Amino acid sequence: MADAVDIVIVASAFGMDAVRTGGHARWADACKRAGAAGFEVRRELFADEADAAPQRLRSLGASIAALGLWSVFSTPASLYTSDGQLDAVALRGALDEAAALGARLVKLQLGGFAGNAQGAAIARHLAEQSHGAQPRLVVENGQLAQGGSLAQFVGLFDALAREGHAGVLGMTFDIGNWAWRDVAPLDAAELLAPHVEYIHCKTTVGEGARRFPAAPAADDARFMAVLDRLPRDLPRGIEFPFDTDRIDADAAHYVGWLAAA
Repeated sequence: MADAVDIVIVASAFGMDAVRTGGHARWADACKRAGAAGFEVRRELFADEADAAPQRLRSLGASIAALGLWSVFSTPASLYTSDGQLDAVALRGALDEAAALGARLVKLQLGGFAGNAQGAAIARHLAEQSHGAQPRLVVENGQLAQGGSLAQFVGLFDALAREGHAGVLGMTFDIGNWAWRDVAPLDAAELLAPHVEYIHCKTTVGEGARRFPAAPAADDARFMAVLDRLPRDLPRGIEFPFDTDRIDADAAHYVGWLAAA
C-alpha cells in the first residue's frame, strides 16, 4: 500500500446551505471526525460579510487548529482582472484574510491572465505579508473560459519563469473542473504537474450547463491516472458532495479511500 497523504475536506462537500447555516466551525468538527488532516474554508459560504472580519477569522482559525487540522482559505476573487491586470486589491485582501485565519494555503481564481505575469508585483505583495506565518499562494483552474483554460496556466508559469519569478505561486489542480473546458485532465497534468501544490478531487456527471461535481468511482481509471501523474505527496481536497443521509460515514469512507489511492 502507498503511503497515505494529507486529505483536506472542502467545506462545500458538506453542503453549501448547511455551511452557510451552521457555520464553518461546526463542519470542521465533522472534518476531524472523518479523519482528515485539513479543512478548506470557503469565503463565499460565509453567512455574512462580518464573518470575514479579522477577529472572526482568527477565532475560526483557532477552532480549526484546536482540532489538530490545518486550513486552506479559498476565495472566489481572481488574481487578474478581466482586462489582464494584476488585481492588487484582491490579492492583498486574500492574503490578509488567509493570514488572519492562519491558513497554510490561500487559493484564488486566475481570472483574466493574458500574458503579463507581473511576477515582481506578486512577489512584492507576498513580501509585505506581516502577519507571521505566510500562507502559500495558489491559483485554481476554474470552470469558466476566463481563468479555466489550459493555455492560460501554461502561459502563466512560462511567463513567471521568463521574468525570473518561477515559484512565486503554485497551482490548485482541480481534476473535475477541466470537464467544463473540454480538456482531458491527464493532458493538463502532463503539462502542469511541476507547478501543482494542491489537488481538488472530483469528477463530474451530466453535460453542459447541467454538469455537476461527483465522487470518483473506485474503478475510475482516468481519475487514477491523473493522480498517478501528479506528485504523490501533495494534499488532496475532497470537493464532491457527501450523501446527506450519511454524511459522517461517507466523509470517513472517502478520506480513507483517497488517502490510500
